[in-house]
Amino acid sequence: MRFPLPSTGRGIEGAARSEQSSRGTSACQQSSSLIRWRHRLAVPPLTPALSPLRGEGAPLHAPQDFRVPGEWQGRILAGLLAVCAVSAAAAEKEKHETFLTLETAGRDFVMQGEYYGTISGGEKQIGAQVIALGKGIFRAVILPGGLPGSGWDTKAKIEIDGATDGERVEFSGPNGKGTITEIFPKTKPAAGGTLEMKGSLSSLGAFEMKKIVRKSVTLGDQPPDGAIVLFNGSNTDAFPGGHMDERKLLESGPRTKQKFTNYTLHVEFLLPFRPTARGQERGNSGVYMQDRYEIQVLDSFGLQGLNNECGGIYSKTAPSLNMCFPPLQWQTYDIDFEAAKFDPAGKKTKNAIVTVRHNGVIIHYRQEIDGPTPAGIPETPEGGPIQLQGHGNPVFYQNIWVVERK
Repeated sequence: MRFPLPSTGRGIEGAARSEQSSRGTSACQQSSSLIRWRHRLAVPPLTPALSPLRGEGAPLHAPQDFRVPGEWQGRILAGLLAVCAVSAAAAEKEKHETFLTLETAGRDFVMQGEYYGTISGGEKQIGAQVIALGKGIFRAVILPGGLPGSGWDTKAKIEIDGATDGERVEFSGPNGKGTITEIFPKTKPAAGGTLEMKGSLSSLGAFEMKKIVRKSVTLGDQPPDGAIVLFNGSNTDAFPGGHMDERKLLESGPRTKQKFTNYTLHVEFLLPFRPTARGQERGNSGVYMQDRYEIQVLDSFGLQGLNNECGGIYSKTAPSLNMCFPPLQWQTYDIDFEAAKFDPAGKKTKNAIVTVRHNGVIIHYRQEIDGPTPAGIPETPEGGPIQLQGHGNPVFYQNIWVVERK
């Protein structure tokens, strides 16, 4: 079922707010994360095991008269603290299971997603974005009128927490209750069923919805005459050092060798499913204009739509609507960019301007950007490359092209 395309939640985005200053990623970090995600679809938790050193059955001890020189004690302590901090951070990052394909994503992934239907009586529409939070825990963000870009009035929303109960997901809270079940056809049960969500809300009454999968109206758009194809799955020539996986998808991290000034850019991206991750660890990347201004790429499905969430001009301007689809579902950015202007002396006379369509819906219209976003290079009259930021998460891109403007 496909609906025309013309934000929300709490808790998950709380961690996102605290991460705004953490944008830089070293080459070493990017390289190690690249290797990690390339060869694994799921990352198990770390389980370090420590045991005392032993020799001939007895613990090994330092001599009783051994002393660490005073000038070294502080250095050793600082080194131990640094190692512990790095190990703790690595363990926190590694513990989140990460899924890159629909086939491996599991039951929680099947149950999450977008639902669309009617309130009792059939005249009023209603939508829901069901977010998988890992280990059978869910949150339903119910939207009177429909879904973002398809009927929701962008104001009212009702949130209900839920959990797996056998083959169902049960939601219950002060605002209402609901159940997601899979309904199998009587004639061909082996073909799979339809996910339905039924329940009642204290403010709206009974409702019935079915799971749908929307598709961006610009997904698969082909480059027009005169466009520069940056990536189409055949090679990474436009992105020096870029890596293409076995699916012919471009991994996040590279920037173009060519510099651009004014242009229209089409980008398609795929976010991983990381249900237990939160904030900026939930599928993080970004599309940089001129290596200066970042449009955030992040799994912000069902969240509020902050300036550090998907579609945000990072740390500066929130999207007018959170149009983020669920992870493992192809999404699109169509970006019209006008570079900042400078006088002959090199003084800026006009800010950069950007219009962004996320999954076909305008989320920024001729929005001024008053300077580089975090990690962006300084503004100058010179153009700059397009960067697909690497941030330690397995985000992938396809069908990238640009049309230069005067």
